[in-house]
Amino acid sequence: MKSPSESRTTTQVAKNAGSVGIAVFSSRILGLIREQVMAVLFGAGKDMDAFVVAFRIPNLLRDLFAEGALSTAFVTVFTENKQKKGPEATWRLANNVLLTLTLLLSLITLLGMFFSEEIILIMAPDFDRVQGKIALTRLLTNIMFPFLILISSAAVVMGILNTRGRFFIPAMASTFFNLGSIIGGVLCAWWAPSLGQPPIVGMAVGTLIGGFLQLAIQLPSLKKSGFLWRPHLHLKDQGLRRIMVLMIPAVIGLSATQINIFINTNFAARCAQGSVSWLNYASRLMQFPIGLFGVAISIATLPVIARQASQGDMGALKSTYVSSLTMAFFMTIPASFGLAFLAEPIIRLIFEHGRFNAQDTFHTAEALVYYAVGLFAYASVKITVPVFYALNDTKYPVISTFLAVAANLIFVSLTLDIFQHKAIAFSMSIAMIFNFIFLSAVLFRKVGGYDLRVLFGSLLKIILASLVMGWSAYYLYRWLRLLLNPEAIPNQIITLGLVIAFAVGLYFLLIRFLGIREMDEVMASIKKRFFKNSG
Repeated sequence: MKSPSESRTTTQVAKNAGSVGIAVFSSRILGLIREQVMAVLFGAGKDMDAFVVAFRIPNLLRDLFAEGALSTAFVTVFTENKQKKGPEATWRLANNVLLTLTLLLSLITLLGMFFSEEIILIMAPDFDRVQGKIALTRLLTNIMFPFLILISSAAVVMGILNTRGRFFIPAMASTFFNLGSIIGGVLCAWWAPSLGQPPIVGMAVGTLIGGFLQLAIQLPSLKKSGFLWRPHLHLKDQGLRRIMVLMIPAVIGLSATQINIFINTNFAARCAQGSVSWLNYASRLMQFPIGLFGVAISIATLPVIARQASQGDMGALKSTYVSSLTMAFFMTIPASFGLAFLAEPIIRLIFEHGRFNAQDTFHTAEALVYYAVGLFAYASVKITVPVFYALNDTKYPVISTFLAVAANLIFVSLTLDIFQHKAIAFSMSIAMIFNFIFLSAVLFRKVGGYDLRVLFGSLLKIILASLVMGWSAYYLYRWLRLLLNPEAIPNQIITLGLVIAFAVGLYFLLIRFLGIREMDEVMASIKKRFFKNSG
């Protein structure tokens, strides 16, 4: 039985995760619209393959900074400073980090642009088999590389606001990235041919516009929180050095996915043309539940975990971790089953328009099914790794990364020739599951154990409910297809909408019947907020 303080902590995490989740939901919807626009305009051919690889180069670094090493290390140290040194020293640290980061990333950006062709030849050497593909990828890379500076600065601002108890606006900022990418990108794509450039160049410019908007939308909230921009550069500052000490291994510790993406991009470039794009579209669909549940819960949990670690309250920390994992399982496991059973109709409805054809739908759906296997692990790793850094332990995430990368490399090498792009998607899932199991087992020993009975009990109930939900949704969809013309888009929307609504309702009824404590606390938080707002 939880103590009142532990229940309040769980409810607070659920409340903050709910705020973040609403904002992330908006962002992910616009992200899907962005991918729809790309699919309609460019399909899954040469231009789209080039854009995916070009964006992936700065985006690999972005993922580490924006949702990884920087934000994790910064929130940990910023929280400690706020608790122990007062506001003046804390704001001075924030200014120091922002200026140092800008200078460092500007240097990285210049080097990346200068050596862009060499980086592309490492990531996708087989692009040189198609005339002009390397040159186009290099042009797009050079346009989008400064995105790294904008988005990483936005990550620091997000970390500051999160530690000040502000979650909604920072999470909503990525919505403005997608808006800028869509509106700015389409307008620039329309304008690009008049300047003698292919339309895909306009989408690259739109990415920069989106990155600027993601930073700019947070600045008013940052000012209201008490921050004043006072350029301050002190490389020997204790707080800055502590962030760097945490970041260096954290970059490795949180980079399993990014290193694997780098490796798998190389493998995908060896497969049939379009494989890079099929994997990208499937991965983008995967990012929807990862962002909505995994990232949202991780962002809401991190300041709580950091505070509990700094206070030495290990009992509360363990309780928060178990509750956060249960919430992640509660959301991501049914999402995995839903994506696996309904992969093809979801992709057909979202992407199969314009230059994106039925063959692209089939191959993208294959990738999505195998990506979905590891969805719960993607989200769980995002929750688990920051706990190590809150406990000042950077060793095991590094070890876990190398093990996960090795597992991915071995699995892909053995299966690529037979399964092609499907092997790449499945290997990512296997690697992330392995990563999560290793980290959670090590953490269990490190903190002297946590409540596995509650965790595994909830997990078994969630899997059972998700399996029943998935099979029911699959057969309901097949029955509705016989009643409605499956080719008409309105009928696709109605069919899929009814199936998803039925599946969600059935899942919640099953979970309610089986009984999961975290669900009751989450629902109580939602009801409390609803009645408060309606009042």
